[in-house]
Amino acid sequence: MQVCAAPPFAIDHASSCDARWRPHDLLRLQRLQAFDNEPTWVREAFGRAPYAVVRRALAADGFVAIGMRGVGRSERYGTWASSADVVSAVSPEALSRTPLAGRDALPAFAALAALQNDATGPLSALVWGPTGSAGFELATYVPTVSVSSDLDLLIRAHDKPLAQDVARDLLNCLQALAQRVGVRVDAQLDTPAGGVALAEWAAGKPRVLARHERGPQLIADPWGSASHGDDA
Repeated sequence: MQVCAAPPFAIDHASSCDARWRPHDLLRLQRLQAFDNEPTWVREAFGRAPYAVVRRALAADGFVAIGMRGVGRSERYGTWASSADVVSAVSPEALSRTPLAGRDALPAFAALAALQNDATGPLSALVWGPTGSAGFELATYVPTVSVSSDLDLLIRAHDKPLAQDVARDLLNCLQALAQRVGVRVDAQLDTPAGGVALAEWAAGKPRVLARHERGPQLIADPWGSASHGDDA
């Protein structure tokens, strides 16, 4: 997030995350609380699509950390919503919807369809779904994806480690698809340590960057004891 609102609670009260929602879930809100220094585009964006994405940050009871998105890449805003204002939620893995008429040929949607229709591909045994502009458009049916949009993916790997050789095979598959369709595909693993880039884990680095609610940390094993901060 390029801009972030100050939390509407004492920072020492930010000790947990509402278990009903996970990072990258899209929340439909009945109201968006305004804070000082809110970018001018936020109200218009909320009027166009009253949705926000859950971001990785601790919050006090009754609040959820959210991110708002506007029209361009520069329009991103981290803020906070009251849990009582959440009307509904949809996870990336639930977004198996058809794009708006005439938009399925956009590179991001074409690549997504190819992955969803591949019953024997490396993603077929995993729980995954689109995030970013593709996920936002499928959740809201508000045109968001452009010809130059990336395809961002979230792969749920919280309960079962993803072996590095499997990660390499998956990365190679995604890169081949990206080259064939003409789109950049960026995948993130959802692990106990937080969000880890698939490309980093597949590269076999001694440590990878894990984006956790308590902050980023470099760890050796996102599924081991380091995932609890011992190797931070």
